[in-house]
Amino acid sequence: MRNHEVTSAQPLLNEEGRIPEPGWARRPVWQYDRNRIASPKFRIKERDYYLVLNQDYACGFTLSDEGHVGFQSVSVLNFKEGWEHTETILNSFPMGRMKMPFSSGKGEISYRDKRLRMEFRKEDARHFISCDFKDFWQGKQFYCELSLEQPEMDILAVAVPWTEKKAFYYNQKINCMRAEGYMAYDGTTWWFDPEQDYGTLNWIRGVLPYDNTWYWSSGNGTVGGRPFGFNIGCGPGDLSAATENILYYDGKSCKLDDIKFHVPEDGYMSPWFFTSGDGRFEMEFTPVLDRAESISSLAVRSEQHQVFGKMRGRAVLDDGRFIELKDFMCFVEKVHNRY
Repeated sequence: MRNHEVTSAQPLLNEEGRIPEPGWARRPVWQYDRNRIASPKFRIKERDYYLVLNQDYACGFTLSDEGHVGFQSVSVLNFKEGWEHTETILNSFPMGRMKMPFSSGKGEISYRDKRLRMEFRKEDARHFISCDFKDFWQGKQFYCELSLEQPEMDILAVAVPWTEKKAFYYNQKINCMRAEGYMAYDGTTWWFDPEQDYGTLNWIRGVLPYDNTWYWSSGNGTVGGRPFGFNIGCGPGDLSAATENILYYDGKSCKLDDIKFHVPEDGYMSPWFFTSGDGRFEMEFTPVLDRAESISSLAVRSEQHQVFGKMRGRAVLDDGRFIELKDFMCFVEKVHNRY
C-alpha cells in the first residue's frame, strides 16, 4: 500500500537481512543493527549529513562510512557574496571503523586527521556539531561550534527495500531544528539565531547499488509564527510502500504522495518547478547558488548539484490549510553516485 505508515517498534531487518515491514513512520520505529546486514561490509553505507541554513549563509557537514570509501566533508556558502566552497577528505575502506551510531537519537561520531577534526554528538534534545578544518580554503582555517534543538516533534523515517535481494535503504530526516552557534572563516564569524535559523539532519543507513541517482529538496523556516519545513525527494529503493515527501508545521507532520521534480534542461541555475498529483505541493524555485562538486578517484565517481535558492508557491496541510511560501530559502539537488 502506498505510503504505508508503520507505528510499532521492530527490527529493521529479519534474519535473512530483509525489511519485513517497509513504509514510513513519524519516529524511528525501526531498530538498525549493522550485524544483521547480509551484504559484505564493503557495500554497507552509513552517513550523517547536517545542514544549517538561513537567508544569507549556510554550512553543511558530512561524516560517513560508505564501505570501501569514506567521505568527510564541510561546505560553507555565502549567498550575499555569491560564493561557496566544499572540501572533502576521502578514506579507504573504513568498513565499520567509523562506528556510526545505530540511531539518530543518540550516540557520537568523531573524525580526526592532520587537517580535520569533526564531531557530531546527540545529548538529550540537542545535536552538537564541532569542527576545526585547517587549510580549508586558500590556506585559511574554518571552525564552528553549533547546536540544534530537537524538541518533541515528528520526524520522517523511511525504510524500503531495493529490487536487489540484499539491498535496502533506511533514512531518517529531521527538519525544523532551531540552530544556535557560529561558524568562522577568514576573519569573519557568522552567527546563527535560534529565533529564526534552522538545521536539518539527513541520517542514512543501507546497502545501495553501485550506480544510483537521487533528487532531494528540503527547507525550514517560520511561517505564521510557527516552524514550517518540508522534505521531498525521489531516491534509491522501491518506493511502492512509501515516499519521502512530507510537510512539517508546528511539530506535526503531513504526509504527501508523489511530487514531480521538473529539472531545467538549460542548466541548474534556471528555475525549477515542482508539481503534485493532488495539488498539495505546487512550487517554483529560483536558484541563487549552485554547490557543484565532482569527485573522481579510482572506482569512486560522484556528481553533485546542490542548488540553493528561494521557493515560492503553495503547500496544503492535512486539515486543508494553505501554507503560502514567498522567497523561502531552501535547496534542491540532483546527485549521481557510482561507488
